[in-house]
Amino acid sequence: MQTVESTRPVPLLPPHDPGTPALSVVDMHAGGEPLRIVMAGCPEVVGPTLLAKRRFMRQHLDHVRRRLMFEPRGHRDMYGAVLVRSELPDAHLGVLFLHNEGYSSMCGHAVLALGRFALDFGLVPAPSAGAREARVNIHCPCGLVAAFVECEGGRSRGPVRFHSVPAFALATDLSVDVPGHEKLVVDIAYGGAFYAFVSAEKLGLDVCSAKTRDLVDAATAVTKAVTAQFKITHPDSEDLGFLYGTILTDGKDAYSEEPTTNICVFADQQVDRSPTGSGVTARIALQYHKGLLELNQTRAFKSSTTGSVFTGKAVREAKCGDFNAVIVEVSGRAHYTGTASFIVEDDDPLRDGFLLK
Repeated sequence: MQTVESTRPVPLLPPHDPGTPALSVVDMHAGGEPLRIVMAGCPEVVGPTLLAKRRFMRQHLDHVRRRLMFEPRGHRDMYGAVLVRSELPDAHLGVLFLHNEGYSSMCGHAVLALGRFALDFGLVPAPSAGAREARVNIHCPCGLVAAFVECEGGRSRGPVRFHSVPAFALATDLSVDVPGHEKLVVDIAYGGAFYAFVSAEKLGLDVCSAKTRDLVDAATAVTKAVTAQFKITHPDSEDLGFLYGTILTDGKDAYSEEPTTNICVFADQQVDRSPTGSGVTARIALQYHKGLLELNQTRAFKSSTTGSVFTGKAVREAKCGDFNAVIVEVSGRAHYTGTASFIVEDDDPLRDGFLLK
């Protein structure tokens, strides 16, 4: 079979206006959930604090998010990260998280991936000879998160774990009216972001076998109902006081060596392919609060969409304002999928992206 090869050199990018910088990215995933890390092409994100930078990007640079997350360069469920400088002296890097609706406060699967990325791309000091693990301090909008990256010969290997910000139960056994369903009892917990938790069975669904569309519709209805009927506040910052999404579970909250399955629907009906790192954090905090878990008791959490697994455990008690909290360790694997560079032509009517409704 013949192959035809061009004798012309392959350009890295097609001809484009040099006044419009190309956006260069590294793509990764953890548990099947994508992460698009911006390497170059994003204008400077300014602000004295990370939360101020998050507000600046939302107000002045949102076109970058849309261009990278939306079609034709991305898709409805794409997730991204813009690296910025942190004001914290102990942080190796700061990060702003991007999704189809805006900017989140925490993302566990992204922290797993960014731990590998930071080590491999020289954003942290090289580990000492023979070191089997490297620490990466990542300043997320919710606070400083420590990632621990398994390594060999100074390079990452794949497994990563992180220690969360203080995680806590905000409300338990909260009764909400969900249109199309009877009054539901839900829990709300924080793992760097706030989630509502409810067994899918209470909505007439099996989280392990139901169609994803049905699970998305049910979770979205819960999110809308909770948002309308319950005010969420964070003791440290107004920027963190919002419901990020709903996690439908299999209802197996009591400790077991068998994995418990869930699906997270967040932002604008975005579906997490992984077990959701910040969701695992919040769910561990909730189970510890209810006396269903002890410190350093490991549970496995399985994604209903991909079957991927993260593990989590509460490693020590903490406080967040007046809330009793725990620091949670979440473990998983992160993988590289490739690199890409994108151009934006000024006469392209879809240059800022689009999402199908």
